[in-house]
Parts: sequence; C-alpha cells; structure tokens
Amino acid sequence: MRVSLLQIAVDPDEPVAARRERAAALVRTRHADDLVVLPELWHVGAFAFDSFAPAAEALDGPTAQAMSEAAREARVWLHAGSIAERGADGGLFNTSLVFDPDGRLVRTYRKIHRFGFDKGEAVLMDAGSEIVTVPLPETVLGLATCYDLRFPELFRALVDAGAQTLVVPAGWPERRRAHWTLLARARAVENQCYLLACGTAGTHAGVPQAGHSIIVDPWGETVAEAGPGEQILTAELDPERVTKTREEFPALKDRVLGR
Repeated sequence: MRVSLLQIAVDPDEPVAARRERAAALVRTRHADDLVVLPELWHVGAFAFDSFAPAAEALDGPTAQAMSEAAREARVWLHAGSIAERGADGGLFNTSLVFDPDGRLVRTYRKIHRFGFDKGEAVLMDAGSEIVTVPLPETVLGLATCYDLRFPELFRALVDAGAQTLVVPAGWPERRRAHWTLLARARAVENQCYLLACGTAGTHAGVPQAGHSIIVDPWGETVAEAGPGEQILTAELDPERVTKTREEFPALKDRVLGR
C-alpha cells in the first residue's frame, strides 16, 4: 500500500484560492499512490483564528469540490486534511474530508479536542463527538486531528472500532515539535497500528510550523519522516504487518480498563 503525505507550506501572502489549486495539482500527480493525506486547515492556516469564519465552507464548498475532482483524476483515496466547516446550523467545525477514487465524499470527521485553552479554536469552533473509521480495500483508517494526538483514549476507541491505520492531519507548532514525534510514535506502538501524521510547513499567523510529517509502523518505528519545508513524503506500507504485530505481541487482548 503506497501512501503520500503532502506537507503543504502555508504562506499568509498566498490567496486561499491559489493554495487550493496548488494542493489539488499536487494530488493529481499522485496517481501511483493508494492513499494521499493533506494537513489540518491547510487552506487557511491552523493559527489564523480571525480567518476561520470568513474562510468557512459547507461540505460541498470550493475546497471539497477541488479535492473531489483531484481524487477522481488521480484515482486515489484522499484524506483532504481538514477545513473550517460552516455547519447547517451556522456553527463552525474543524472537519476532515475523505474522498474515494471516484471523488465521492465518503466520510467526515469533526475534531473532538479543540486547541486553545479557552481561546482560539477552543472558543471559535464547536467540538465533534463521533468516532470515525473509514474502510479502504487494504486497511481501515481511524481519523483524528492535531491536538487529538494528546488524548490516547480517542485512539483506543478508534482501535475498538476496527482501525488499523491512524491518520492525523495537523498544524503543529515548531516549538513543540519534540512532542509531535514522541506522541506519534506512542500512539502507533500502544495501539499496534500504522500512524500517518501529516503536518504543515511555513508560518500560520506568525506561528512557525513544525513540518516533520511522519509515518510510524505498528512497532513504533519510524518508516519515513519529512524535513521542515514543503515536501511530499511517500512510503510503502504492509497492511498485514498490523495483524502480524498483534498476533506476535498480543498486548491489546490484556487490556483491563476501558473494556
């Protein structure tokens, strides 16, 4: 299973429409991949709080349409990162979009844990509540977003729902990059899953981004890791490795709490 993480750089001087087209063009080049992943809020910037409401879109808005067309043209499964979604009731959500190779929007995930400590995203956006998995031909994806990475109970719930590959788009700041790598490896090894963590490069509203998207295997070993700048990170995964790891070291069956 061939996967690519598109570590997009967010430049505040680049119009949203231009970045949308640039991201779609990158997706269209990935026809050799099975799964392509974009970062969190790449269209506007995860720390550009003042832009969330003006840039918010419906699930059939311009970003979703561009990503749908790109997935269909490339014939890939596309986790299009997340957008600022304007819900039907007027609320704002940090919402991930997953498209199949026909360009159909098959699942969405509204971020459960909002970052900001009573400011920023935590007060501007509403929280999701649904545990979301997506069955692919080769694996079952479990969806989380950025700050979610700090809450292991969410990932246990995803495993209980059948997840074998965890996907985490993010806009993670450079000043906490060590936590990004540490938590990605921890979530992979404790859940015996692949973990695909796709971050942004560049600067969001004056906040330098960590980059360093990372792919981790079910033993917690790093398969591939990006640098700090815009980059496409590609790796070949063996979905059977999840099953083999869980059979050879069946720690999950010994869980006592939370069952």
